[in-house]
Amino acid sequence: MTATLDARLARSWVSRWDAQQEFYIADREDRFAVIGDVVDQALRRVDQVQRHVDQVQRREPPVDGATVLDLGCGPGSLSARLADRLPGPRIIGIDSDPVLLALGRARYGDHIEFVDADLTAPDLPAEIPDVVDAVVSTTALHWLDPEPLAALYRNLARRIRPGGVFVDGDHMPTGESDLRGLEQSVREARTVRVGVAANEDWSQWWAAAQAEPELADLISERSERAIQHHGSNALSPAEHATLLRAAGFTSVGTVWQYGDDTVLVAIR
Repeated sequence: MTATLDARLARSWVSRWDAQQEFYIADREDRFAVIGDVVDQALRRVDQVQRHVDQVQRREPPVDGATVLDLGCGPGSLSARLADRLPGPRIIGIDSDPVLLALGRARYGDHIEFVDADLTAPDLPAEIPDVVDAVVSTTALHWLDPEPLAALYRNLARRIRPGGVFVDGDHMPTGESDLRGLEQSVREARTVRVGVAANEDWSQWWAAAQAEPELADLISERSERAIQHHGSNALSPAEHATLLRAAGFTSVGTVWQYGDDTVLVAIR
């Protein structure tokens, strides 16, 4: 059984996680805000579409709130921002890392549901509703190879309500090989201007976590699961769009970008 962490300890480690992530994404909070903008508008549109369907079928409007999934949620940083901005929806964070899930539950468990699940599995676990209104992700899906990513997109297209959205914030090169180095340079120069270039990086954060006695059991569990990241699939926004349209999404496009840091939206 996964260990329960002290809330104060979790707050400290999640804050440290956020700073570590800003080493790679200087405008991370802006990216979160843009994702929130999209989800906010999408939930309004979904509500209008559903109310029209209910009127046609002479049913009462649904009384339950909207449901938002956060894929590869880590310790819940994006989910927490959405919960603060949109207090109505049910927000479910999905991840397979026991360390990050335990930190998220201890830090944000009063407002967010955390589910332990592998995004490369054939289907999402039973705790996930069959119908959801929006799905989000940030700096997570680039770890998936194209084939399991395409399967995940098909799964999402079956679950997202008409008018709902999938929103992904991640590093997505344009696909032009001559531009890739320039895109990365633009992003890295931004970290210097913002003042986060000296922040702890991924490897340093995990080395420190491994030395934290309170996280020892969770670190061991993580090692037993052999959780590791092999690198980026390096898919461009256009390549993601091809996979998403093939999965059943109707409209796909970029709504925000800085260098190769991109927010991509697909409407169901």
